Amino acid sequence: MGVSANLSSAQRQILIAVKRRGEASADELAEVLAITPSAVRQHLATLKSAGYVASRQMRGRPGRPADLYHATDLGETLSTSESTPDFSVELLGLIEHEDPGLIVRIFDRRRSRRVEQFREKIAGMTLGDALAALAADLDAEGYMAQVDTLGDDRYRLTLHSCPIWMIASHYGQACNSELEFIQELLPDVAASRVIHKVAGAYVCAYEVSRLGDSPTTQPADSRLVT
Repeated sequence: MGVSANLSSAQRQILIAVKRRGEASADELAEVLAITPSAVRQHLATLKSAGYVASRQMRGRPGRPADLYHATDLGETLSTSESTPDFSVELLGLIEHEDPGLIVRIFDRRRSRRVEQFREKIAGMTLGDALAALAADLDAEGYMAQVDTLGDDRYRLTLHSCPIWMIASHYGQACNSELEFIQELLPDVAASRVIHKVAGAYVCAYEVSRLGDSPTTQPADSRLVT
């Protein structure tokens, strides 16, 4: 996965510097990057809040204990260069070259596993409660999910972020699998994708309703969710 588009150039450079040093204080990073320690601390606070870095206090020397920063697992998965190929995409490309059908089976297996993992959580829930629980899980996975009520037993599930964007932008099976996951998880409802990030939108959105109700269809390249 490439570095998040939400990171500024300065934040990216600080993350790179942290990863190069393994662990560093704000003062050390300021010296390396030739910017003020206060500016470094502001950027580190943003990186820490976003989950890219973590810190620990270094004691045993005079004065106030210094915070030492290191990259988290999330930070380690981010490429420090926008031109660096995404390894997961490269790996899937190699798999596709060896066995094109295996790509489809991989996404099918992932969908089935997710359905099995989540089905017990929503057993006995109303549609609204089930979607709220699903949104909470998706939010924890980095999708920034939101559920809006459109009417009686009609809802819109909006995903403001796509943690598998690099894969989804290369393999349509990834997006198909996301929709099929919702349809398989909620077999008694009608579910359709009404806004699609891959088609040029800023989000993905799905409309879900009880069978017999028709989801509102919108152009796939809609930029806004109303």
